[in-house]
Amino acid sequence: MRLRQVGATALLIECHDSDQVESWRRELWRRRGRGELSVIDIVPGAATVLLDGVAPGTASLVESWASSLEAAPAVEGPLVEVPTVFDGEDLADVADLWQVTVDEAIGRLVTTDFTVAFSGFAPGFGYLRGLPSEWAVPRLAAPRPRVPAGSVALADTYCGIYPSASPGGWRLVGRTALKLFDVRRDAPATLSPGARVKLVPTS
Repeated sequence: MRLRQVGATALLIECHDSDQVESWRRELWRRRGRGELSVIDIVPGAATVLLDGVAPGTASLVESWASSLEAAPAVEGPLVEVPTVFDGEDLADVADLWQVTVDEAIGRLVTTDFTVAFSGFAPGFGYLRGLPSEWAVPRLAAPRPRVPAGSVALADTYCGIYPSASPGGWRLVGRTALKLFDVRRDAPATLSPGARVKLVPTS
């Protein structure tokens, strides 16, 4: 990993893959929970972890934790089951890309153990990792002007669920009625980094 200073009060950990991002996220959340890390926010990304509002000397602390990262205890995040109707208009195309039947494509999705890698794009939108690289699918050549809220979609090796209606270029494979973001809740986002996600087929 590489550690960089960002502005006066932030640090950026550059990781070599998403597994290392998740390892750092878990370790940093654990250290913060134990009072060993003073930071305003920890923001994982696709290949980075940003520490915002750090105290002086934090860079040295983080560097010292790198050697023990692999030995840190793995703590499973909460499980979120997402009831999903698999009727997305791109589902057949995804099956063709995978060279399987539609039922087999659905089977792959419901048996995949997803984890929220990071959040972005829109409030409550979690990027769910878990699909192997050989199942990566390209985004649409042109994004749709409006994707309905609750749409379950794929792009590259990520699965995502649109928390609100918005433009989008991901391939739609299904939909859910689960509310993914509500500012009135103590934790507005249903899917936060580290959470485990299962797509549960429903009609």
